[in-house]
Amino acid sequence: MPHTNPYFNEVIEAHRLIEQWLGEGEVPEEVCDRLIARFSEQYSMIGIAGNALDFAGLCGFFRANGSAKSGLEIEVFDLRTVAEWPTGAVISYQEKQRLADITTRRYSTAVFERTAQGNIVWRHLHETSSAL
Repeated sequence: MPHTNPYFNEVIEAHRLIEQWLGEGEVPEEVCDRLIARFSEQYSMIGIAGNALDFAGLCGFFRANGSAKSGLEIEVFDLRTVAEWPTGAVISYQEKQRLADITTRRYSTAVFERTAQGNIVWRHLHETSSAL
């Protein structure tokens, strides 16, 4: 069931597409296109290993890794609004990823922008690894 918060819905839908693109078998390239369209061209990220990634790096990662994590399951929970303004928001959430016998958990903080067309795009993401 969708949340009333459009930013929460964006987090959930983006992770559903990530799970589909990385974790399922033969997936149409259109799924990757829809996924990439959710991110700003000014996107930046700090991953759980401390590595920085920009929009070009994100696109390269997704394009190169379709179906690379067969069976991947992603659960997003504990979504919270840190701050919100008319053209964006900062949202924190927790995420569990399961692949075979390995489960990882991370805390994430995402900055979102609304485009001139009113679409919500990911502007920045910072992930921190967490013990289970």
